[in-house]
Amino acid sequence: MTKDGALPKGFERPTVSVSPNDSGVQAKYEEVKSSSKTITLRISKFNPEKDLRTAFHAFTVPYQRWTTVLDAILEVKSHQDHSIGVRYSCRQATCGSCGMIINGKPRLACFTKISELDSDVVTVEPMNNFPLIRDLAVGFERMFSTHKRIKPYVIREDSETNPGTKEFLQSPEDVEKYIQFASCIKCGLCNSACPTMTTDSTFIGPQGLAQAYRYVADNRDQGKDERLRIIDEPHGIWRCHFAGSCSQVCPKGVDPAMGIQLLLRIQKIIILFCVDLGCCLLDC
Repeated sequence: MTKDGALPKGFERPTVSVSPNDSGVQAKYEEVKSSSKTITLRISKFNPEKDLRTAFHAFTVPYQRWTTVLDAILEVKSHQDHSIGVRYSCRQATCGSCGMIINGKPRLACFTKISELDSDVVTVEPMNNFPLIRDLAVGFERMFSTHKRIKPYVIREDSETNPGTKEFLQSPEDVEKYIQFASCIKCGLCNSACPTMTTDSTFIGPQGLAQAYRYVADNRDQGKDERLRIIDEPHGIWRCHFAGSCSQVCPKGVDPAMGIQLLLRIQKIIILFCVDLGCCLLDC
């Protein structure tokens, strides 16, 4: 920069004229749209308060190699239909807010790239097995209630905060037993894919059962018997048909189906001891 504040020759910034209205922004959008690849985005639209049936609205959306389905939905919401109801937050597959059915499979919209779908038509619908709020947004009350019911925290009579109590140390082997199941982000995709939840509205579900195993397998926890009582019911672990759909759609590799099978093995061992001892170990 020279003494008078001007930039050296060759480094001058081009002058850009700014329109007082949004016509320039729209023109830029049309320019990008015409120079990019496009897909047809079909969005399920339904408002229970005023609509009689679900309708699919089709939109032409430009995309790049890195464009996600959530990006495309928000593009439509910004430029073509402001009324679209969709839930999202972090946009990096951490909060679990943007779960939906994408081309027939439960996925996170922010974690699904359009270029990886290998289709010129992308259809998005709300998740199955959840009450519909509007369009792509569903209610999580039932799942959160079930999650709370299995007591998703370490239960102990003592505490690390008590005077004279040391930190509860664990070996890498101890952590390995449950760490996979601690990655759950409560997105609900596993519950959406579960065929049992479709036919049984009182089924605890793969998300809740997987989290039950996460704490049963944690050697710091002393609430194992209490949790096993909660899930040992006709609509608990015994209701799972082991379709494995929940594990196929989990974006974090939690594998709820395996957690449920490990819980079943624990319960079956308890039953065998009960037969031999003539009592119930959970009541002893």
